[in-house]
Amino acid sequence: MKNESFFKRRWVKISLGIVLVLVVFRLLLPFILLKAVNKKMAELPGYHGHIEDIRLSILSGAYGVDGLVFSKKDSITQDTTPFLKAASVDASIEWKSLFKGSLVGEIDLVSPELRFTRAKVEPQTIVRDSSFFMKLADMAMPLAVNRFTVQNGKLRYIDEKLGVDVEMNDIQVRATNLRNGYDSTNAYPAAVHATAGVYEGQLEVDVEANPLKMDPTFRMNAQLENVNMPLLNDFFNAYASIDVNAGSFGLYTEAEASGGQFDGYVKPLIRDLDVYSPEDKKDNFFRQAWEALVGFVSEIFENQPKDQIATKIRLQGSLENPNSNWLLAIGYILRNAFIQALQPELDHEINLKGVHPESKS
Repeated sequence: MKNESFFKRRWVKISLGIVLVLVVFRLLLPFILLKAVNKKMAELPGYHGHIEDIRLSILSGAYGVDGLVFSKKDSITQDTTPFLKAASVDASIEWKSLFKGSLVGEIDLVSPELRFTRAKVEPQTIVRDSSFFMKLADMAMPLAVNRFTVQNGKLRYIDEKLGVDVEMNDIQVRATNLRNGYDSTNAYPAAVHATAGVYEGQLEVDVEANPLKMDPTFRMNAQLENVNMPLLNDFFNAYASIDVNAGSFGLYTEAEASGGQFDGYVKPLIRDLDVYSPEDKKDNFFRQAWEALVGFVSEIFENQPKDQIATKIRLQGSLENPNSNWLLAIGYILRNAFIQALQPELDHEINLKGVHPESKS
């Protein structure tokens, strides 16, 4: 009996010791991972990353990071420029897909800010940044991402040399079913809906796609309305050498792609444009002459009853060799000015079957 009691006590002590070790390991694990991840992020070629904290939920298969910051490294000077930051990033297994036989993940970004700074010495920055995002996604979620959301995001373009700092804020994105095709009744199982604020205007984008197709297969529409143009005067001053005293900007676009072909249009509109006023008389002669010329040309091509300038650029062809019909765009400018104003709305006229009949199958 004594031996039996001794072995029981010993087993209890061993069990308690194992539990204690596991508890201590679980408590230390976030700090171990934080150090390892920060070391890995600091070694990324061309970038430097850092996170402030890691949160783990082992039972639910979820984790999150807080205070994510990435900066670009100048390949010559090794100076860093802020590129991407986020208040938090949460990643987890998508359980509803697991029940359907798919092992995929989901990622939620809270208050991310993405900065594009005009490059000084780095070539092909878009290609490099795209590959970087792929590496970052692989680091954040080793599983294929099936659901992705952005809450309260911001997108900025900065040109320090010319004093330009423009942004799109309050970005909300929800992308679902990016990797699964179990809804066989839907030709476009994946969906993306995004909204954003743009200088008192509103952007709304809707995309439906079939990510399982070899060729890009999607349809999308987007509309940007009521952008207050005078709020963008830093941009206009830097790149067009004009001040906009009044005016609102809108943009409408639709596109569809299937079987290697695409069809779409882009329709920009400007209303109540005023680029030359008595206040501009304090500018130098050449600046006044340029603004007067821009104002004169805009008046010529303006639809007077609607007080708007508009065109429509049609985009059609192969995804391997896209082209736009600029002659048609000029025709739409003249039509808008002298015949009929383009309507500030989506036209709902894109039908790829009319462009590529053999893609009906």
